[in-house]
Amino acid sequence: MRKLMLGLAVAAVTFAGAAHAQDKKFTIGVSIPAADHGWTSGVVFHAERVAKLLMAEHPGLNVIVKTSPDAASQANAVQDLDTQGIDALVILPSDPDPLVNAIKEVKAKGKFVALVDRAPSNNDNSVRDLYVAGNNPALGEVAGKYIKDTTPDAEVVIIRGLPIPIDQQRQDGFDKGIAGSNVKVLDRQYGNWNRDDAFKVMQDYLTKYQKIDVVWCQDDDMAVGVLQAIEQAKRTDIKYVVAGAGSKDMVKKVMDGDKMIPVDVLYPPAMVGTAMELTAAALYDQVPVHGSYILDATLVTKENAKDFYFPDSPF
Repeated sequence: MRKLMLGLAVAAVTFAGAAHAQDKKFTIGVSIPAADHGWTSGVVFHAERVAKLLMAEHPGLNVIVKTSPDAASQANAVQDLDTQGIDALVILPSDPDPLVNAIKEVKAKGKFVALVDRAPSNNDNSVRDLYVAGNNPALGEVAGKYIKDTTPDAEVVIIRGLPIPIDQQRQDGFDKGIAGSNVKVLDRQYGNWNRDDAFKVMQDYLTKYQKIDVVWCQDDDMAVGVLQAIEQAKRTDIKYVVAGAGSKDMVKKVMDGDKMIPVDVLYPPAMVGTAMELTAAALYDQVPVHGSYILDATLVTKENAKDFYFPDSPF
């Protein structure tokens, strides 16, 4: 009986402590780019989805999600979140370097900062407690190695993203992936991670080069524009296109054995949700989540594509 009473007492204290923790009131501010293309629409979707889940799990938690169309607007959004008394900031910067000062102002007040996807070009770790990202160098390297192994003498055109640090990381990874092969890069131009811009760049390539074996573009949205340009030009010399992100449309093409999209490389927009969950854990559970959390850049093939296909996702 004494053991039972002691056990009940311990359980009561434990339950009371857990209940007290749940009653704590915290506010997490989430600053992300507006849904200007497929990948960022996925970011917005997952940020809003996880915000609802976290607030249901923690009754005292308020999660404020703000979207911004550009770096200047996002800096203002961060300042606005700061004035609302946030305890933590989760931010996926549209362009990290112009946002460093706004993030540092929040960090200087002792707030927990989780940086997602895009780090400053100088890799200044003082701006954040936690960094959650896809593996940008690996995204490029995995694509490069696939081309090197599959088409070792390929003549390749590249459509880059935006002139920001993660674009360079992906490009450097790709160059590493094709190193030691006869793969020849014909051209590299920016498509701004936008299907319409990529369409125009690919049209330029198709006019400029009579023979292209492979196209590497840095994300699945741009691949949509690339495929449209190739189809309109009725070019049959291009063997395939390699992109990245793991969008449901591209994964479906891989599943179906589409010869133009034989593989894809994962770079999931749901990483923002991972950062939000870890931030909530840091606030409520005081678990050690400082440091870097880097996701794998998995090669999606016909054999494993079903594991990465989510038809209800917006991206």
